[in-house]
Amino acid sequence: MTDTPSPADADPYLEPGRLLFAGDWQFISAAPTVEVLPPMQGMEIALAGRSNVGKSSLVNALTGRKALARTSVTPGRTQELIFFRVGPELCLVDMPGYGFAKAPKEKVDAWTRTIKDYLRGRVNLARVFVLIDSRHGIKPVDEEILDLLDKAAVSYAIILTKVDQVKPSALPSVIAGVEEKIRRRPAAYPKIFPTSSNTGQGFPELRAAVAQLLAEQG
Repeated sequence: MTDTPSPADADPYLEPGRLLFAGDWQFISAAPTVEVLPPMQGMEIALAGRSNVGKSSLVNALTGRKALARTSVTPGRTQELIFFRVGPELCLVDMPGYGFAKAPKEKVDAWTRTIKDYLRGRVNLARVFVLIDSRHGIKPVDEEILDLLDKAAVSYAIILTKVDQVKPSALPSVIAGVEEKIRRRPAAYPKIFPTSSNTGQGFPELRAAVAQLLAEQG
């Protein structure tokens, strides 16, 4: 007779992930262009997603901080690459939201160029997490950023946000639909991360995935 494995036994990175994100996270820089990016140090992971998909709420929930990242009901408020760091080993980058930004076209085009330059030139960028609203799934505007990541050969994974607003019985089909859409994408990580910043659902697993990535990167 064998013992039932504990969650820590099932995923050895759950506790390292908890400890990693319980650290002293600090805002370090806001970069409107690649010319003023902070020096590369340690591993970087980035968050991308449509405006108002919940990136700032996710940063706060991940780090257990109520106001590390500013949240707003106004789409497109984040207009720079925002850098948060915990120690020398890990940096979290909040990228400008896309899709619904209320800004002149020339400014949106400038953001797009900055994002492309960042993705292509940041050699310590280990993974981009693309946030998708679980109520709506992958939209054409999301496909554009996934195409960009595929072309840049940047590893990315999908985070489903706001899953508390989806009926539990419907969530498996939502996840399956997203899995099908990324199945043949060359740079996509196959695992989907369903999360809720309101309830905390999925955050231990997401933290564990980052801790595993950090361990693998050495």
